[in-house]
Amino acid sequence: MKTNPELKLERKLNPVNVWSLALGSIIGWGAFVMPGTTFLPRAGTMGTVIGMAIAALVMITIALNYGYMVQKYPVAGGEYTFAKNTFGTGHAYLCGWFLGLSYLCIVPLNATALGLVSRKLLGGILEVGYLYSVAGWDIYAGEILLASAALILFALLSMRGISVAGWLQTVMALSLVAAVFVLAVGALLNPDVRLSNLKPFYPEGKSAIASVIAVVAVAPWAFVGFDSIPQAAEEFNFSPKKTGSIMIFAVLFGGLVYVVINTITGSVMPWPALLAENYDWPTGEAVEIIMGKAGLIFLGIALVCAVLSGIIGFYMATSRLLFSMAREKALPDWFARIDEKRKTPKNAILFVMAISLTAPWFGREVLGWIVDMSSIGAAIGYGYTCMASYRTLKNSPEDKRPLLQVLSVTGSVLSFIFVLLLIVPGMPSYLSAESRVCLAVWIILGIIFYFLSGNAKGRKRHKGESRHV
Repeated sequence: MKTNPELKLERKLNPVNVWSLALGSIIGWGAFVMPGTTFLPRAGTMGTVIGMAIAALVMITIALNYGYMVQKYPVAGGEYTFAKNTFGTGHAYLCGWFLGLSYLCIVPLNATALGLVSRKLLGGILEVGYLYSVAGWDIYAGEILLASAALILFALLSMRGISVAGWLQTVMALSLVAAVFVLAVGALLNPDVRLSNLKPFYPEGKSAIASVIAVVAVAPWAFVGFDSIPQAAEEFNFSPKKTGSIMIFAVLFGGLVYVVINTITGSVMPWPALLAENYDWPTGEAVEIIMGKAGLIFLGIALVCAVLSGIIGFYMATSRLLFSMAREKALPDWFARIDEKRKTPKNAILFVMAISLTAPWFGREVLGWIVDMSSIGAAIGYGYTCMASYRTLKNSPEDKRPLLQVLSVTGSVLSFIFVLLLIVPGMPSYLSAESRVCLAVWIILGIIFYFLSGNAKGRKRHKGESRHV
């Protein structure tokens, strides 16, 4: 792989920073609202525990392939780099195009979640300056200002150096874990919290298998973010051999946080009765019943840390992906420029910020359509990594790892199934009509940009060179 030796990032991230990067990217706003909207109504308490355990095992299977590929290519770019070096520029472009959107849209999604935190915990004090409504979502100037301020602030912090971003991410991730731990202890010590409240273990009229599958089906999107680690591989100050273990611990902690929050929500009273009350936010209601206002404070800390760490994590992942693609001439050179003093891809970060600043004006509903559609990008990234792992193992006789070969095939098949769950009518995660339109537009744009950017010519040239080797 040819790279410009001047385009180097700084090696400043330690293993704790990298683990924090992954965990903070995995756990976002959804972990605190899905108990009431998805997990309990679709899977119940036990269905969520079992389903999340299986989902974590699926992600660990895929993560082990990431760990192997990072050892082979310890540079920025992650899945894009794996695909390019294994399958060529065309496949790399396809992977990078979808993965880029998957990462990019999560940045403003986390920023706009700050407004939701205000609505849930602060009585909607930012719902001032009503402007208009989009798809039933009210747009307020106060919430736009907060989201914009967060996007600008964390872009500036991200440009100050990876050590600053790594330190912030570590503080946020550890604070998130600590706050969730306090909530769990508070629930265990409350005499009104009983195991009997967790029954029925599965939703009425739904089998255990169907309940578990409902949770496993959202695995790629529940855990999206652990794959941000390979994007920072060039900035590790430790051996890439540790990558697999770090990713596994991030997935396990992420799954545990999901389960703990869901169990707390379902333990305050028989959970069907809790949902029947039609509370606006069942998790917040359950925490307040268990621990009062103090519980809401810790819940707020966990929420804010989850949201802010998501912004930091995906700023890093998106900018490194764009930087890597530009360095390989798949994007304009402008994206590959590095701040000489701080060694960060400044232009790529500014681009992510500029695009993200437009999102709050469209509202959470429209942003949700794009996020749902972009979930395909995560599954495509998983698939390319596992397929690249399989081919690399076959072409590397010195790497005798038969178990990993099996896991690479398994991960490839599972990734394909995840894509089918999104695009096949009747599947649990079938895209909405609006998301399908967004997907079609993104595919058309990708095809146009592919030919306009010269990628197609580069691919033909690469094939011609290969035939003469």
